[in-house]
Amino acid sequence: MRSYHQYCSMARALDAIGDRWTLLIVRELLTQGPCRFSDLRRGLPGIASNLLAERLREMETAALIARHDEPPPVAATLISLTDRGQDLSGVVRELIRWGAPLMAAPPNDDEFRVHWFSLPLRHLCQDGSPDEPANTVRLGDVHDGCDIIVQHGQVDVRPCSTQRHPDATVTAPPQVLVALFTGQMPLSAAQTRGLVVHGSTAALERVLPGAGRGQGG
Repeated sequence: MRSYHQYCSMARALDAIGDRWTLLIVRELLTQGPCRFSDLRRGLPGIASNLLAERLREMETAALIARHDEPPPVAATLISLTDRGQDLSGVVRELIRWGAPLMAAPPNDDEFRVHWFSLPLRHLCQDGSPDEPANTVRLGDVHDGCDIIVQHGQVDVRPCSTQRHPDATVTAPPQVLVALFTGQMPLSAAQTRGLVVHGSTAALERVLPGAGRGQGG
């Protein structure tokens, strides 16, 4: 791990988290929760296994992550953020907010995983029908996706679960998802650009920003 060798809190923070991939590993652990090495690797396309292992060793030394062995039926070593690592959630949130305008550029050949959208959705979604029964909207699927759970005016975004039965399942090109959930594109326009809703369109409309509601087909 390289160091700036500066007696400054910002420089020392960057000594710990400024290396390439480190904050994206934090993103994955905030999004997925405790997970296997293979789960992390799937969420970080482009990273070599040996580099991921090296970064994890550095993060463990810095007390940002911990490993623990889960008994059967999991029977695997899980990696999770420590309290110190969880404290980076605010840093990640501000980077997501700061980088949001950069998402206007088309994805070209960039990789995309639906579950990467989980953290922004926690701030973008809202409950447009707080008096209605709870709804679950799934983006993607259980292999790569997230569940938006809305009830009583509250919105929660969690990894997909086979124990959860969504009222609507949504698939769409990444740029369409971004435009829809940031209120830049109405639902009707998103549906002409490749967005597909299986199930209740009303459940999806309920969680969209105001600009997206009332525009369904």
